[in-house]
Amino acid sequence: MHRLFVALSLPEIVADALTTLQYGVEGARWRPVENFHLTLAFIGEADRHGFNAALDALADIDAPSFDLRLAGIGTFGDKKPHSLWAGADAAPALLHLQAKVETALRRAGFNLEKRKFKPHVTLAYLKGTTLHEAESYAAQHGLFSCGPFPVEDFHLYSSKLGNTTSVYEIEASYALSSSR
Repeated sequence: MHRLFVALSLPEIVADALTTLQYGVEGARWRPVENFHLTLAFIGEADRHGFNAALDALADIDAPSFDLRLAGIGTFGDKKPHSLWAGADAAPALLHLQAKVETALRRAGFNLEKRKFKPHVTLAYLKGTTLHEAESYAAQHGLFSCGPFPVEDFHLYSSKLGNTTSVYEIEASYALSSSR
């Protein structure tokens, strides 16, 4: 079985900028730099047949490359925050790509989450962090901005549980067209 998701990788300079934000929150489990990504769709557990179906579905996607900017910091979890994230501008080209990925995977038979797409990069998972502390951190770093940077491909990733964090591996990469 493979635990799969589709995501954008981040250039090293962008990932390095995100690491400068990783401090000062009690109960934060900061994500390692190699795990930074922007998820387009979470597939979940898939057997060999599902893995091949995902490979084929994603190969048929035709979308243009685009520039992306990260901006702002936020939290997920209303009264009990469970993660901190850096936001991404919901540029039309990003939303177009995400919709194409979701449609292709649904047509291939995958039952994806119905949650509204909120483009972000997870900085930390939280345990026992107060709402006040999480909101204060988000406000303190709310003007964070990085980019724009070019997005020229997207990837099918697998995720395996490691000793302290998940290990992500790119299983396949898909180029976006150069016509912007």
